[in-house]
Amino acid sequence: MRRFLPDNFTLMLVGAVILASLFPVSGVAADYFGMATKVAIGILFFLHGARLSRDVVVAGFLHWKLHLTILAATFLLFPLLGLSTGFLVPNILPPALYTGILFLCVLPSTVQSSIAFTSIAGGNVPAAICSASASNIFGMFLTPFLIGLLLSAGGNVGFSLDALQSILLQLLAPFVLGQILQPFIGSFIRGKRKLLMPFDRGSILMVVYLAFSESVTEGLWRTITIRDLAVVILLDIAILAIVLATTMFGSRWAGFSREDEIAITFCGSKKSLASGLPIATVIFAGQSIGSIVLPLMLFHQIQLMVCAVIAQKYADTAKQPRHQEAHPAAQA
Repeated sequence: MRRFLPDNFTLMLVGAVILASLFPVSGVAADYFGMATKVAIGILFFLHGARLSRDVVVAGFLHWKLHLTILAATFLLFPLLGLSTGFLVPNILPPALYTGILFLCVLPSTVQSSIAFTSIAGGNVPAAICSASASNIFGMFLTPFLIGLLLSAGGNVGFSLDALQSILLQLLAPFVLGQILQPFIGSFIRGKRKLLMPFDRGSILMVVYLAFSESVTEGLWRTITIRDLAVVILLDIAILAIVLATTMFGSRWAGFSREDEIAITFCGSKKSLASGLPIATVIFAGQSIGSIVLPLMLFHQIQLMVCAVIAQKYADTAKQPRHQEAHPAAQA
């Protein structure tokens, strides 16, 4: 049953939301806290760039069919599903929450959990590392472009040049600097992962607290109902289920090996909270960010619970005698 329980980081995220709901930062204090959050986000993306080995980047081009399949699921299938929800539920969600669904669907894949689940399931871990890393690199360009495209298609204001400039300065520039310095500091930073993890998580918690403080001050919990949350959760589950089924059975139909199928299933179905929250603060500056990132935060916990079960099912199947071996979905 422990796989269905929230992890410690999820509990900390909930705590940040509760703290912002009870004691939101505002006024001059919010301005200073916002500047500190921007600095923390810049350092976070610098560390992302410094951690990523050049060997991983080069190796990513060797298995191009697998990587293109994962990128198609992440940046094509997901956005199409997000756009389709606008036709299914045009009148049962507040605009900010629907924007949050669209934003969720254009985000890159996770890195750590995609690799972890691929490893547990006995999949192609090097491919998962390459694809998840490439997804986050491309996401810095594709996410702003796609969210602008989807919002424009829905009749909303598209992506602005100011937001693009902010993405380049706050996110991409620190990442590129980290990549430039990676040959000199990469090994040191990867070796200090446990020491730097509190900073990684702390910067995300700062984003959550600031985003929900601004939204609570604007009346977030007076405009979102239990019914709205239930609809968002159902949409998150439906989108995840469709993508999981498509990546799992689609990769099998395309003739990928079992190891590649596992990597495609987990890397192609994830959405990154660590990248999504900082990007949201840049793209949606001045808007009700708390409402917009809420679908992503809910999706984060749902994907962890569901993929933990699937990974264990893959692992259990691999332990069976070869004449009994079958795919997890066939035994469910």
